[in-house]
Amino acid sequence: MKYDTITDVIGNTPLVRIDPRITGLKNIDLYAKLEMLNPFGSVKDRAAWAMAQPGLDGAAASNRTMIELSSGNTAKALAVIAGMHEVTFRSVTNRMKVPEIKELLLLIGADIEELPGQAECLDITDTDDPLTRIHRAVSEPGSVYFHTDQYFNDRNVQSHIDGTGPEIIADLGGVPDHFIACVGTAGSSTGVATALRAVDDRVRVLGLVAAKSDFIPGIRNIDEVHEVGLFRPETYDTIEAVGSDEAIDGMLDLVRRCGMLAGPTGGAAYFGAVRHLAKVDGQLAGSGRRESAVFIVCDRVESYMSYVRTRRPELLKMPARQHDVRSLDDAALAAAATVNVGSAREWIAESAPMVIDLRGGFAFAAAHIEGSINIVDEVFGELLGGGLPVSVDWPVLLVCPVGEQSRRYGALMTAMGHRDVRSLDGGVIAWRDAGAPLVRPAGGAR
Repeated sequence: MKYDTITDVIGNTPLVRIDPRITGLKNIDLYAKLEMLNPFGSVKDRAAWAMAQPGLDGAAASNRTMIELSSGNTAKALAVIAGMHEVTFRSVTNRMKVPEIKELLLLIGADIEELPGQAECLDITDTDDPLTRIHRAVSEPGSVYFHTDQYFNDRNVQSHIDGTGPEIIADLGGVPDHFIACVGTAGSSTGVATALRAVDDRVRVLGLVAAKSDFIPGIRNIDEVHEVGLFRPETYDTIEAVGSDEAIDGMLDLVRRCGMLAGPTGGAAYFGAVRHLAKVDGQLAGSGRRESAVFIVCDRVESYMSYVRTRRPELLKMPARQHDVRSLDDAALAAAATVNVGSAREWIAESAPMVIDLRGGFAFAAAHIEGSINIVDEVFGELLGGGLPVSVDWPVLLVCPVGEQSRRYGALMTAMGHRDVRSLDGGVIAWRDAGAPLVRPAGGAR
């Protein structure tokens, strides 16, 4: 096959059947749509090209910068496309959580602007969120930016209505009985579901989200998906959560048993698909009916070795971490001490606890509790892996955006023998909303 440009290679990815001996499914054929084989390495290549194409010539002619609120595969694909057309690309994010993606973006030539943010994705209803302010500024008429706007751009969805969905139908010779997709921007799940239902509305659509207080690259948790403009609850017949350990387990099956070098997002899709379909498979037993199901392998594993190293070091022949928040059971979490804003202020005044802010550096610089120190949660987790970094008798107040992550670290410290560690209930958001003072860049507090 010969092509004139690399963007012509986007799409027409293969559909591969997973051996039933691996899935354990006796009455359902499960297929993987290998979007990892797109030229820039992910399912996002389709949306990136669809969103960028209409404005590339104008951006190049007027020297406008292409900009996107992304820290992952969308940014990567857009950076490549922009570079090909001599357009500058800037990625704006509240946190680069996958180091390999950040390094690759810099290698491609992208600018990266990291801002403080309260969630992992844009919440257009929150006027105080820095990502929201950036979104508003770059979307205004006359903006100096070419904003591809992945969270609200209908071309994101349309790329899958025109491409991914029809490809599945053509390769299967019809619409599958089940379609399983992880929910990030919701572009691929919405687009494919729309295309499939236009042919046969009996298809069942399963949306997979990350478990609360957990992180799987490219997947939102159930609270965050409602902040995405393309998310429509009616798209999904069922929404289920997958944890990071389950995503890695699924990834291992794909990598080791299926020969598919899938990342943790694809692993989550596979794990969630098999878990959900196992129930359906049991109901089909003895019926003589055979069904089909399709899930998307979103991207490749090479970009997530640090993710695996942090969560499952034994897979890389490294010693397991002795102390890890993921090892906490419900009883340990229930025992974690929390303190509301009013009580925290009194405690700070009376006992001067060490206040440790677990947010990213940009968020901390934008606003923090006076006297607090900043140790990013992943770094703090590494410190705890080697033992308590402070005296067991020194009182500690842990702070994060909404109080969930700090409570988990507080529970871990308690389990490790610390005598007085508490988590700020509701986090910095509750502190701010209560009108408690915060140190801000101008030097003042409110």
